[in-house]
Amino acid sequence: MPASSPHDGNSTYPRRGSAGSAHGVATGDAVRDYRGLVLANLKPIRLDLLLAVVLTTLTVVTTANQSGAHDPVAYVLAALTVVPIALRQLAPVATTAVMLGAVTAYSLFDFGGLPSGGVGVLVGMFTVATLRSRLVAAVVFAVATVVVVVAFLRVEGAAWSEVAQSVLVVVGAWMLGEGTRRWAHRAERLAEQAARAVADERVRIARELHDIVAHHMSVISLQAGVARYVLDSDLATARAAITTVGDTSREALTEMRRLLDVLRVDHDDDYRPQPGLAALDDLVARARGAGLPVDVVVTGQARELRPGPDLCAYRVVQESLTNVLKHAGPATARVDVDYGEQTLVLKVTDDGRATRPGDPDHQSHGIRGMRERAELYGGVLTAGPRAEGGFGVVLRLPMGEVAAG
Repeated sequence: MPASSPHDGNSTYPRRGSAGSAHGVATGDAVRDYRGLVLANLKPIRLDLLLAVVLTTLTVVTTANQSGAHDPVAYVLAALTVVPIALRQLAPVATTAVMLGAVTAYSLFDFGGLPSGGVGVLVGMFTVATLRSRLVAAVVFAVATVVVVVAFLRVEGAAWSEVAQSVLVVVGAWMLGEGTRRWAHRAERLAEQAARAVADERVRIARELHDIVAHHMSVISLQAGVARYVLDSDLATARAAITTVGDTSREALTEMRRLLDVLRVDHDDDYRPQPGLAALDDLVARARGAGLPVDVVVTGQARELRPGPDLCAYRVVQESLTNVLKHAGPATARVDVDYGEQTLVLKVTDDGRATRPGDPDHQSHGIRGMRERAELYGGVLTAGPRAEGGFGVVLRLPMGEVAAG
């Protein structure tokens, strides 16, 4: 049955400020939703009812024009071969059974062949194949085939080719209904996949926003604190800190604008691309400007990564350095990037406090987000205190999958 359409119609809303206004509005919305659902479901039934009326009229007229005396039972049985079409979507098997029974009785009483050319049987077969399982459709097809053969055998002079043709027509109705059912299921699967893709994209955007806000706001907060502390004693340092705050805030706004731009249809292509390891120097420079000494060591032959894994590696470094700034206390950090033949290994270590506030089990949102990013591209991320002191984050990404995208 089709989904409910947007409802309309006259509705009465409670006056503003009345005691039952919230309840009245909720009740009114529920009533209108129910009314819209009922009206939407009645539309196909109305069409089926119209089809049944037209077919019944044509069938009765055709029966009346046949030669020979006519029993009133003939008209009743002929009508019953098409009248149930009006309820075919509510009870497809039952309505088809009634039509098949009427065709059988019509032929056994020697009133003639298939009333209305057997159109009721075809519509019933199509409906069952569309709305019911293959097993039910196969049973109905077998019964319909027997009824059609018996109906033709009761007609004098019926050729075997006519019987075969009628059976093939029933097969065609079955196959058409089966194809329609498969198409409907495929449409449902595509709709579910689209819904899941939207949900995944929302999660990705939320994670991106977390990374951007957490890193840049940490830098801004620290630099603002430095500027306030040395404003009266070291004007040059305060000026440098304020400059860093301005640059960091502008970069955060640019990244957020670029990220939120994916939600718009009328976007431009002027925003900067997603950051990657190529921007590692700028990221480290910002961390150093925030007061965190950072060493960077790159080993192996540096290679360009695909955008997804490249962004993953960048965000891991960004989140790790942010955590050092926020939780490690006075510390120094080191970033090791190893381009191996099969694996990219990225390490971010520090010598500050190993236990991070609010994260006794090392399962904070940031670390969990980094781990999910790594798993998305077939990688593994581990994070925890180091035996020699401090904290460490290690990311391993398979270079084969990275290269293949």
